[in-house]
Amino acid sequence: MTRMTMVPSSSAFARRYVTGLLLGLLTVSCTCWPAWADPVGPTSADRRITLAVASLLRHEHLSRHDLDDEISQRCLKTFLQSLDPWKVYFYQSDVDQFMRRQSDLDDMVRKGDISFAYEVFNVFLRRVDERVTWVDELLTMQHDFTLDEKMISDRDEARYPQDRAEAFDRWRKRIKYDLLVLKLDDKEGEEAREKLTRRYHSFAKRMHQTDSEELLEMYLTAMATSFDPHTSYMSPATLENFEIIMRLALEGIGASLQLVDGYTVVKKVIPGGAADKDGRLKVEDKIVGVGQGTDGETVDTIDMKLSDVVQMIRGKRGTVVRLEVESVDSAERKEIDITRDKIELKDSEARGVIFNDGHKADGQPYRIGVIDLPSFYMDMDGAKRGDPDYKSTTRDVRRLLDDFNRQHVDALVLDLRRNGGGSLTEAINLTGLFIDEGPVVQVKDADGRVRPYRDLSPGAAWSGPLVVLTSKFSASASEILAGAIQDYGRGLIIGDRSTHGKGTVQSLMDLGQRLLEIPNSPSMGALKITMQQFYRPNGDSTQNRGVEADVELPSLTTHLDVGEADLDYPLAFDHVDPAPFERLSYINPTIRDRLQYLSQQRCRASEKFQEVLKNIDRYKEQKAKKYVTLNEEQFRKERAELDADKEEQKTIEEINDPNQPPIERDYYLDEALAITIDYLNLRQVAKAN
Repeated sequence: MTRMTMVPSSSAFARRYVTGLLLGLLTVSCTCWPAWADPVGPTSADRRITLAVASLLRHEHLSRHDLDDEISQRCLKTFLQSLDPWKVYFYQSDVDQFMRRQSDLDDMVRKGDISFAYEVFNVFLRRVDERVTWVDELLTMQHDFTLDEKMISDRDEARYPQDRAEAFDRWRKRIKYDLLVLKLDDKEGEEAREKLTRRYHSFAKRMHQTDSEELLEMYLTAMATSFDPHTSYMSPATLENFEIIMRLALEGIGASLQLVDGYTVVKKVIPGGAADKDGRLKVEDKIVGVGQGTDGETVDTIDMKLSDVVQMIRGKRGTVVRLEVESVDSAERKEIDITRDKIELKDSEARGVIFNDGHKADGQPYRIGVIDLPSFYMDMDGAKRGDPDYKSTTRDVRRLLDDFNRQHVDALVLDLRRNGGGSLTEAINLTGLFIDEGPVVQVKDADGRVRPYRDLSPGAAWSGPLVVLTSKFSASASEILAGAIQDYGRGLIIGDRSTHGKGTVQSLMDLGQRLLEIPNSPSMGALKITMQQFYRPNGDSTQNRGVEADVELPSLTTHLDVGEADLDYPLAFDHVDPAPFERLSYINPTIRDRLQYLSQQRCRASEKFQEVLKNIDRYKEQKAKKYVTLNEEQFRKERAELDADKEEQKTIEEINDPNQPPIERDYYLDEALAITIDYLNLRQVAKAN
């Protein structure tokens, strides 16, 4: 089975964070629990999967890059980075030993051999255990925070330690830094030591819980992303999570979970879900045990991998799961039994609201409809079955537009700032709601053949003024829509300097069906592989460049290293011949330039935007530093101005949180609405002339 789709794209941190958050949302049955033991070696299934992945990478990837020594060397680098990004676990001698095999990995994978992954991972586990003993020792030491010491804070500058003494000193500084950060959060003494002890011991336990399926996914993904950042191997569990995201529906208790220092912590209770209706499970509660049914054995979940906890909480609608909980407001443990139910992820679907703002010529306020669209979702299985009510972005947005038309809305703002992509079909169909007919996107395959994908439905569901909000996190399908809207002159693009820059299309290839060639075969995961590159109607690819805003607003996200060009091994920008299309007259250079000028004037007078500009300068200054001070006085002073790492993490978490609150007006949306009103007024002036 091959499915054409485009998947959300973001930085490595964002991907890790979102994966953890989404795992907590998913809730389905498990009859056996993974053993807490190190992976012992490749299985026969691993070999078959590896052979299939190697063949597909060689013959189907858009680049037609061979599985050769270059890919092998990239793979080793990526695999080591995924395990030890700060170069604090491996010694240089470990890496030197691995590097002797750096040109062999392609040949081994061609034969289905991933034994090298186990060799590296077993060394990693030994180093993790060594470092944990160091942490215990370092936490008993007295640290002098008046010294003018510093710790490296730029991963690109970090080097593997040459010997034990160098490694131990780097860990001394690492623990000193951790203690400083906790001090700023008013955690000192025994409380801080206990927290760090739990953090590092919990990490070591989770690493030892890594199973063969996870290690296979990690290693094959390191090989796959050596072709481009968006090609990866999905294990059966990851594939299931992806499909749930796309259909926005699952069965379970309805809670978003996150692993915090070894504890599974409730980060959100999903409105309308089973836990919400029950009312006893609260945000920040710690789930420390899980039992099945009314009398099944309760399994301790402290220090358990989040994915394993989720697998235990998952279950069919109507079944009971028992949660042993440490309440956020009490140290006492309590047991909560919840009957699993169907959950619709309403927070992840299109939502709309109407704001009254500004004044028309007759004194009445303008009515501005705002639609927040987090992704281009589609229930692929429901569509394949012919389900007449399968979940679809285009259907949901059309319903909102019909309501806006009934309520005589004057302009539409489509918010794609946190939309990382999704279904190509939905991107095309949704764009078709705003134009009459014509090409939406052009797609080129590995053989150089270019095919336009057109909106074939005459007429538009929304023919009024259109504004599209974008950010550097707007990727893939979002860029198809924004690029087409801009090329047609159909609407105004407002936001970061440019969007993410993901101009490639991935297909999802089910390996179980390919290998076993029987319907309903056991899941063996899937290869998400880049097979095509897409282009705007004007012939430009969005690859690396993205879609530039017509009106740029000051934003920290413009300056984050989360774009396509910031990732490893991105494909190059490309251009094809323009497709024939009729440009509309909603936007012209005169209107665009005037809107940018008026917006800049407001931003200069806005305390909020001026604070954003100051934070941007501070952020860029801190990010340019290669080291962070470990002197407490200086550390406090710098963090009082801006904590660049925390600001970046908070921004990424907010953008990628699938459980966003309802659409609310803030200074940024206020400015977007002000630009929209200026746009409406300028259009009226243009019509009058």
